Amino acid sequence: MRGKVWKFGDNIDTDLIIAARYLNTSEPSELAKHVMEDADPEFVNKMQKGDIIVAGENFGCGSSREHAPIALKAAGVSAIIAPTFARIFYRNAFNMGLPIFELAEVDEISEGDIVHIDMENGLVVNETTGKSYKFVPIPEFMQELVEAGGLIEYAKAEMAKKEAKSE
Repeated sequence: MRGKVWKFGDNIDTDLIIAARYLNTSEPSELAKHVMEDADPEFVNKMQKGDIIVAGENFGCGSSREHAPIALKAAGVSAIIAPTFARIFYRNAFNMGLPIFELAEVDEISEGDIVHIDMENGLVVNETTGKSYKFVPIPEFMQELVEAGGLIEYAKAEMAKKEAKSE
């Protein structure tokens, strides 16, 4: 993953990610139009597919709605980097195929920087500054969830493999 950084602070809750007033739909393309709207009204107009959010502590706190990672992924956010994530958001993100990474040194990354994330080796490279940061790589199974596009797509692929073996 490689993209431009958009910075947000601590305690970005699921209501800031996708406001409750938009939860009358679960259509990803509709949710994507309003992602991060209450934190930065112009975010969806400024960001480009593949961009990366770098945030402070406790990203994704608040309600356990799956709409938050769905909206981020549908908007084209390729990954989120933060020192900590709310646990339910952490799991929901991987279930939806949105990779998130815990990195303590987020203060050293600025909005507009270009970063590259090596998920397999646990490395964030800030191409703008030339600095590299290590993080604990996510478990292989969670990497497989991301590569498959989320838990449902992963399960479909596993079922197809089983069916192919039984034939």
